[in-house]
Amino acid sequence: MGTLLWLASVILVIVGIVELISGAILFGIVLIVLGLLVGPGGVSIFNGRRTV
Repeated sequence: MGTLLWLASVILVIVGIVELISGAILFGIVLIVLGLLVGPGGVSIFNGRRTV
């Protein structure tokens, strides 16, 4: 599962960067933020809230 989340995160960030370059700034930023949230190294939206 971690590999799939990592792959989805990488794809979202790359597409976000391409969108930023092509001029869709807001959509590019949204995709990059989603990529950072989905990635297993970031705050994954698929892992519920954890109490420490």
